[in-house]
Amino acid sequence: MTITQALILAVVEGLTEFLPVSSTGHMIIVSSMMGISSDEFTKIFTVNIQFGTILSVVVLYYKRFFKSIQFYFLLLAAFIPAAILGFLLGDFIDSLLENVVVVACMLILGGVFFLFLDKIFPPKQTIPEGPKGILDSEEAQAITDSDQISSLSYLKSFIIGCFQCLALVPGVSRAAATIVGGLSQGLNKKNAAEFSFFLAVPTMFAASAYKLLKDHAFINQDNISLLLIGNVVGFIVALVAIKGFISFVTQKGFAVFGYYRIALGILVLVLYYLGVNLQVN
Repeated sequence: MTITQALILAVVEGLTEFLPVSSTGHMIIVSSMMGISSDEFTKIFTVNIQFGTILSVVVLYYKRFFKSIQFYFLLLAAFIPAAILGFLLGDFIDSLLENVVVVACMLILGGVFFLFLDKIFPPKQTIPEGPKGILDSEEAQAITDSDQISSLSYLKSFIIGCFQCLALVPGVSRAAATIVGGLSQGLNKKNAAEFSFFLAVPTMFAASAYKLLKDHAFINQDNISLLLIGNVVGFIVALVAIKGFISFVTQKGFAVFGYYRIALGILVLVLYYLGVNLQVN
């Protein structure tokens, strides 16, 4: 892997990890187009540049992470399902990761679902009241944005975590699964997306740390600089992607991501059946 290839992969990871478009699908296409060999360091790199992306969440939302101990218990409740299932089905998940057709089909199916997501979970028209009566729109929105996640029950957090288990199937997208889970539990678009970001921190940290501990022997003086560069670039790009995503979905909804997923899934299938060597693992 060259520095240029590392930079491109880091940009792709930073852009797609928190969007409901499957970073796996993008890594498949970009890696194959650049002819990156599927050696052990490449596998470590594609997993461990997630350290940089999750750090962007902590930096952007640092007040949430230091607000109360309850916040961590909510994340723990949501983290448990995928942690258990991922541990039990690790080998099976790896086998699915090697199946490009599965990835493409999940991209397309998820895309079709996202076309109707705004209709399935329409915004709730509520008029909050304060001590002095009905609040104006800005005050009402401020209350909605700040209180929805902190008022989640542990059961609802656990249910969102169960949705995250769907993302163990490559191509589903962790962000997509958890956003849908959040919407199903009454969160609005903004809060569902933000909870998805927060849940990514323990989930991706655990996956990255496990991979690093397991295969650290493949990291040496020649390639550690690539890993550091990848994390720095992933961090910067993810900062921009998160801010842009929140603003976009709040105003425009999710349909555009549905069309994008369908197009990407079809592209993966076309490349696969044309004989392009698409390596994921």
